[in-house]
Amino acid sequence: MSLMFAVLLFLHLASAAFWVGGMAVMHFAVRPAAVALLEPPLRLPMLGAALGRFFVGVNVAIVLLLLSGFAMIALAGGMGAVRWNVHAMLGIGLVMMAVYGHIRFGIYPKLRRSIAVREWPAAAKRLHLIRMLVALNLALGVLVFALAVAGRAM
Repeated sequence: MSLMFAVLLFLHLASAAFWVGGMAVMHFAVRPAAVALLEPPLRLPMLGAALGRFFVGVNVAIVLLLLSGFAMIALAGGMGAVRWNVHAMLGIGLVMMAVYGHIRFGIYPKLRRSIAVREWPAAAKRLHLIRMLVALNLALGVLVFALAVAGRAM
């Protein structure tokens, strides 16, 4: 493995770990703790702010995933030269990015507006939808990790 490929692989794995791990932390730790400890007028703005900060990192992670992934494919000789699991990971990754785009540019701005005008039921409804889509993306992300491992073994 060349140094260039190793650097690209590190960037790729670090970006994927940040995105998938961050979803797990938000879904299984931050949100449940906020629900247990905070009433909606405090919880919803806090979770909205936490998501906004997380989304900055996800934006960077997605750019790095795309750049490093396509660069590694190019170094390997193109799509025709890579294993089946790379095709599957790319396809699932693109679906994940589309789901994220819907969350980030569709639902999240509406959540922020609901929070700004203190419409707690509307904000809670939007946050619930985000949580469901994050759960989907989290499952897809775990599947991508499994495909990465399986592809090396097969």
